[in-house]
Amino acid sequence: MSVKAIGSYEFPSRDRAEVFGDNLIVYFGWEQHLLFAAPFLLFTPRNTTFGEMIEERVKPLLAPDPQASAIDWQAVEWLNGDTPFEPDFAATLEVNGIGHKDHIRMITPFPSALFPNP
Repeated sequence: MSVKAIGSYEFPSRDRAEVFGDNLIVYFGWEQHLLFAAPFLLFTPRNTTFGEMIEERVKPLLAPDPQASAIDWQAVEWLNGDTPFEPDFAATLEVNGIGHKDHIRMITPFPSALFPNP
């Protein structure tokens, strides 16, 4: 991630990958969903599978939303930043191409029953 500063930046970033050892910072966002105003910051071991990240970290964070139980996980569109990808839920984050400070974005279709006409 680049830094824009008005002066010289002469010290190492405190959130660079090597500071976190075997862990990653991963940002996770539910696109076009207004209850969550910003991506979640997930601190997770590098050897975590994508499926474990979803089950153990993401689903509990989304659970308070009444629409979370209606997510069709097979129909989710996934992006890493702006790049679409098909995650392998059994593979590690690294094998899925997810690195330190990547932004995983989830786009969900919802049944029309969740959005009744006014």
